[in-house]
Amino acid sequence: MAAAPALEYATLPEPELAALARGGDREAFRAIMQRCNQRLFRTARSVVRDDAEAEDVLQEAYTRAFKAIGEFRGEAGIATWLTRIVLNEARGRLRARRPTVDLAEVETAQAGAGQVLVFPSRLGGEDPEGSAARAEIRRLLERAVDQLPEGFRVVFILREVEECSVEETAQALGLKPETVKTRLHRARRLLRQALDAQVADALTGAYPFLGARCLRITEAVLAKL
Repeated sequence: MAAAPALEYATLPEPELAALARGGDREAFRAIMQRCNQRLFRTARSVVRDDAEAEDVLQEAYTRAFKAIGEFRGEAGIATWLTRIVLNEARGRLRARRPTVDLAEVETAQAGAGQVLVFPSRLGGEDPEGSAARAEIRRLLERAVDQLPEGFRVVFILREVEECSVEETAQALGLKPETVKTRLHRARRLLRQALDAQVADALTGAYPFLGARCLRITEAVLAKL
């Protein structure tokens, strides 16, 4: 009798993976983690604001989730279910360190008019200088995102970085869709305010014309003379 073909876990639909995981299939656990790792790490990182601690949060959340996998009923997707567990673990650690931020005060302060900053989701290929510039912009943005109040920060990460829908974000965070939209709008405004001054400083050094470039042009002109 021929052996059953090996399962291609990476291509299995989410409900099938979840069913296998509930049955204790370790390879299903592995496939779920590989599929969800980036989103869940970013979610944890958006709360604790530290790479190493975010990894610890993720490991602990996975351990708890897979021990309780029998409780997963499939009302929401497995990634949404895991996101809630990660948020609970991350926020629990945050509460142990300091009080949580009251978003009501921030939302009141941001109620006035202001320009919204639009962030592109994808960028094309670049030369090495462009890549270096993009990396610096990313670091600048990451620092600014870290300064957002947690509620705004998590919404921003899920909507703008992970490109989750409004509905999926609302379901994962236990919020109304309108609240998700409002917090994203205000997160963008806060980021614009935080970045404006830093970008203005950077502009004074834009388009440098010193060093090798200056010497090359000078010598080329003198040679023509």
